[in-house]
Amino acid sequence: MDALAGVRAAVSLAASHGVVSTDPVVLKDGSNVIVHLRPAPVVARIAARTALVRPAVADHFARDLSVSAFLASRGVPVVTPSEELPPGPHTRDGFVFTFSTYVPHDPTAELTRPEVLKLLPDLHAELRLYDGLLPSRGPVDDVDNTLIYLDGLGVPDLEQFRSRRAELLSRWDAHYNDVQPLHGDSHYGNLLMTPSGPVWNDFEDTWRGPIGWDLACLAGARGKEAAQRAVDVYGGGAASSDVEFHLEVRILFGTLWGLLMENS
Repeated sequence: MDALAGVRAAVSLAASHGVVSTDPVVLKDGSNVIVHLRPAPVVARIAARTALVRPAVADHFARDLSVSAFLASRGVPVVTPSEELPPGPHTRDGFVFTFSTYVPHDPTAELTRPEVLKLLPDLHAELRLYDGLLPSRGPVDDVDNTLIYLDGLGVPDLEQFRSRRAELLSRWDAHYNDVQPLHGDSHYGNLLMTPSGPVWNDFEDTWRGPIGWDLACLAGARGKEAAQRAVDVYGGGAASSDVEFHLEVRILFGTLWGLLMENS
């Protein structure tokens, strides 16, 4: 993906709504391109590698806006959809993007895994009230789509990942417990550290799944002890065996995303 072309498309569309950016700054260039449309208090999220493996990437982006708006209405500290212009999702020049409110934060400051785990119960309590349509397979869909994409590129040695996917899926139903709307990618990097405190960000991976998945995002290591530690810090809510299983799913998910980053 040409990140600069995506930035130009977002700047152009923002200008058509009267929001002029004379000094756009790329904050992150990874699975998506995140750009602050300075001097406007607007951040554009531009689908990059996510668009390669998510046929309905606009639905993911719409979900992020919907969940964020809902949580903000409940008083949860989140990055909100922009009020400076229609937040989207928009499509221009082949790029899909949304606009959110810029939140001043310290990009070098991060909470620890235990600190985020202690914040998760309150977020989950509010997410349980969200009644919007959500997917029910979450990371499994990404695993499947990423395998298809990598196979199309001719990436070798994918059979080991297909076998691992099949083995995990055979146990999926047994660990599909304590189901509710999740953050979906609840690691410490998705909490922005602002002068007024931590602010939740990035709900494009929200899905209806087991609490164990969100805890697995913060377990930090494989094994029963790490899973139990995550449950204990969180305060219950899930069986450690479920967290341990979903950590294994997340490792496969992350490994394939790593291959995607290397090959795109």
